[in-house]
Amino acid sequence: MNHSLQHNAETIFRDVSEHHSRTALVLGGGGSTGNAWLIGVIAGLFGAGLDVTTADLTIGTSAGSTAAAQLAGATPTELLADILSAVPQQRTGAVGSDRARVPVRQVADHMARTSRIIGAASDAADMRRRMGAAALDMDAASDGSWQAQWRATVAARLPSQSWPERTVLITAVDAHTGEPVVFDRRSGVDLTDAVAASCASGLPYGIGDSRYIDGGYRSNAENADLAAGYARVLVLSPFGGRSRVPGEWGLDLATQINELRAGGSKVHSIFPDNSSEHMFGANAMDLSLRPPAARAGYDQGRALAEQLTEFWR
Repeated sequence: MNHSLQHNAETIFRDVSEHHSRTALVLGGGGSTGNAWLIGVIAGLFGAGLDVTTADLTIGTSAGSTAAAQLAGATPTELLADILSAVPQQRTGAVGSDRARVPVRQVADHMARTSRIIGAASDAADMRRRMGAAALDMDAASDGSWQAQWRATVAARLPSQSWPERTVLITAVDAHTGEPVVFDRRSGVDLTDAVAASCASGLPYGIGDSRYIDGGYRSNAENADLAAGYARVLVLSPFGGRSRVPGEWGLDLATQINELRAGGSKVHSIFPDNSSEHMFGANAMDLSLRPPAARAGYDQGRALAEQLTEFWR
């Protein structure tokens, strides 16, 4: 065989082989308890000998973006230990002081407000524009002090402030235009700022002259469509794949998984089990539920490790 032809054939074979061996880890949004559950699942797999943090691609949305950034700077075991050793928090929403009830009421108000926006939207693009405009209106009425506080809060959660060398994508939405945004290490945006933007579910987060809102509004809480072209895709969804937008928009996780499979990807998804569902949704920001959410995730990870090892490797 001609040397150049042989070289080209070897290059094509290598490219095809790499395409068929690439892995993607999708970390969906789900509030504070969702973040703890994600860490728990990954720590459970890790403890059983399966390290999915070595994925060729990690996609993080909202609470999943925090998990993706945390896993870039610490081991799953270390992150789990931090959650379990945290000072116990008073259960929000329990009978007691008004202060204990405020977070649950704020979550309920936020869900009601955004549900009205979704209901008024004609399609996904319109929904994103409306969400962005509403966030900007709220920002205009604020004193602006929350931005620095929010950045400091996010930074304190991250073991490292640097983007990892491996590919990590963090989703957001441009509040001014409603356009989907995906940050990575080549975006010229600090990792802390990218995560803060992806988690901005109320007021918009500013980076330079731009403002951003939660990455969950890009398509769904998982944004698994960004894993197109990867051979094996593992999706961790604290919200259990549920979607708040109309089914005819085709943004739900099931539709995204079907499209990935149609493109040749093998996909496996993990949802919280039935016994732990009460820790998500309306209770997603209850800090007292972080340890049990992490333990539930850990138990699931351990139980699924053998099955997933065959899938992942």
